[in-house]
Amino acid sequence: QIVKACERVFAAAVGFLVPPMDIKPPIAYVMLLVIIGGVGLACVKEGKGVDINTTALGYASMANLAAALKGKLGSSVVSSLKGDKKKNMDSANVYAVMNILSFCFTVPVVCVTELSTLAEEWDKAVALHGSGPLITNIALSGFFFYIYNEFAFAFTSQVGAVTSSVLNTAKRVIIIVVSAIIFQEAMERNTIVGSAIAITGTFLYSLTSKKKKKTA
Repeated sequence: QIVKACERVFAAAVGFLVPPMDIKPPIAYVMLLVIIGGVGLACVKEGKGVDINTTALGYASMANLAAALKGKLGSSVVSSLKGDKKKNMDSANVYAVMNILSFCFTVPVVCVTELSTLAEEWDKAVALHGSGPLITNIALSGFFFYIYNEFAFAFTSQVGAVTSSVLNTAKRVIIIVVSAIIFQEAMERNTIVGSAIAITGTFLYSLTSKKKKKTA
């Protein structure tokens, strides 16, 4: 979640490099430096120096880049679909179509990269947790993730940008705290301070990047 806060940095870079160019106010780019600084501080372990799981960082960065490209390339398509009343593409339907397309693209990748070890890993998981609880948890995880995102799509379309930014920031804080408690992961001072800085920077970027509407 801490690295996820850097998604705004990737979004800003994609918006600047991929046409049509989307240039934010200067103060918004200053907030990106705050986010990067916070994430960097969170990676500094007391007495150990910089401690980064490079594999996790690489995958998280790829996820951030994919999310930024999705937002940039998909925004115009989503707007045109929702603007055509004949297609009945409200927020819920747009999210459903996006998930169907994601599934179609993900299955071949999974088959190529993980099919050879799928049976072995499944047997290990069943031996550890049992098939019933495992299937139940997978089904519930997918169900709640879908419901959460569908409600988020519908909510974002109904509220203002400020309300959405505030709640997204609160969500990130809650996830970090709850994850630390459930997984019993001790959060050092640098991690707490760095997380707070990165999340605050993300919130301020969301606010400052909104262009004011011109009045006649």
